[in-house]
Formats: sequence, C-alpha cells, structure tokens
Amino acid sequence: MTAKRIGLVLAIALAAVASTSLVNAQQQPPPLSVKPLNGGVYWTQGGAGGNTGIIVGKDGVIVIDAKTTPASAKEMLAEVAKITPKPVTTVIVTHSDGDHVNGLAAFPAGLTIISQENCKKEMEASASSRNPAPQDKLPTKTVANKENVTINGVKMTLLHYVPAHTSGDLMVYLPEQKIVFTGDIIATNQPYTLIHAEKNGSSEGWITTVKGLTGLNADTYVPGHGDLQTKSDVQQRLAKVQARRDEIKKLVAQGKSLDDVKKALGEVDTPVAPGAPQFPSFTTVVYNELTKKG
Repeated sequence: MTAKRIGLVLAIALAAVASTSLVNAQQQPPPLSVKPLNGGVYWTQGGAGGNTGIIVGKDGVIVIDAKTTPASAKEMLAEVAKITPKPVTTVIVTHSDGDHVNGLAAFPAGLTIISQENCKKEMEASASSRNPAPQDKLPTKTVANKENVTINGVKMTLLHYVPAHTSGDLMVYLPEQKIVFTGDIIATNQPYTLIHAEKNGSSEGWITTVKGLTGLNADTYVPGHGDLQTKSDVQQRLAKVQARRDEIKKLVAQGKSLDDVKKALGEVDTPVAPGAPQFPSFTTVVYNELTKKG
C-alpha cells in the first residue's frame, strides 16, 4: 500500500473516530468533578471526553488529556484556576482520539504539547476528517518509547511500549506519587478493551503494555474512562483479557469462522446510535489479527 493510500485510509478511520466523539459530546455527559490524589496531583471525571490529569508543578501546571470540546476544556481549565493561580504550561496527550485531544482548541497558545510520535502523525492525518484535531495545537515534542523527564520540578516517566489501543499510546508514570495515567489502555467502560485496529492498535501489544504497567511501582492507575484502579484491578483486567484472547486463539486454531467464534463465546453484536460508527469488538479484532484478515 502506498504512503498516499495509507494516509487516506487513516484519515477515513480518524473521521469515524471523530464522529464517535461528536456523538458523545452531543449527549449529556455527567458533571465535571475534580478529585485530589497526592503530591499536587488531581484527576477529573465527567464533562465531555475522557478523564484528565492535573499536576501542579513549581512554576506551572501539567494537564494530561484535553477533553472533547472547547467548552468542556474551558470548564476543566476553570477548575485548574480554582486549584492554583499557576498557568498551564504543558499538556500531555495519551493518544489521538478526539475525546482526548480536540479540547486543545480551547487551550492558550504557546504551550508545550507532548505526545508519542505516532499520535502526532494521527492528529495531523485527521485534518481532512469531519471533526479534526486542532491543527494549530499539534504536539511540539514527541516521545518514541520511554523517556524520563522533569517538568516544572515534577519527575515523571513517559512510556510507550508497543502499539496497543492505538499506534501512539503514551502513559504517564509519576514515581514519587506512585500514580500512572493510562489513557485508554485502561478504560472501565469496556468489558475487555477497545483496540483501534484502524490506527494500527494491537491486542497482543495491549497485553505487553499492561504487563509493563503492572510492573511499575505504582498504587493508583487513572484510566482514560471510569473510576480509579488499583494494581490488583489492572492485573485482574489483564488476566481477563488474556484469557479471552486465548479462547479466541483456540477457536481460530480449530478453523472456526468469526461468526462461529462469536457464537461459541456468547457474543452478540449490539446496535449503535444512528450516525455513530460501529467499532469492531475485541473478538473481531483478535480474530482478524490471528487470521490476518480485515
């Protein structure tokens, strides 16, 4: 496949992801709430988009993920101003999905925006989609794999193992606070996990990534969606996903079709709202990976 063709396919896929974000944004989200963790670290739930992180540093504030809409981002930034008069200087985005990056449109100019290098490429490729990432707020710094950094006096490790939820996942580990911001690598609104195959995500890579996260000296995992997780919670999710993937692998080895696999697992395709894209289920993604179809 040519580079031009790959770009077109990616742009189409990103348009579908953006459509989902737009549908979600139009629904009434729960109210935004800000909750303290420790060591000047907070997290938010509610509002339009995924969970966000707020880290108060020596001279400024680091925000992790930017919500879906400018309105929701402004609401979150107003909450930051209630915590501290220090300005937001840095945003770290965990991946390119619209519900984590499109709110960047409401952030002030001149920020340092950090992402994994593939995330930046995906954000750039979304320019022609129905609901693109803000092209004037693209990442100014990218990370390939693992990088230890100190931002505003806060020590953190930025982590990318392999493609997992997307090709450009980036997790934030705060070793002194023993906190990990996982992005959608962990999202408790999914029974197993959502893999964006159209963004070169991988179920096998997800397992590798979560094994890495459980190996960190951390007590608290802030997911991309849902409630706080303990290390035990994350380990249980890892075991559940591994077991499901192993079941699918055995059925594929028996020559079962995708429909047969779904039937054997008791999986029923659920309808989605009109206009919203249907993302392949975890079973479908794994089946396609193992059979090299799709």
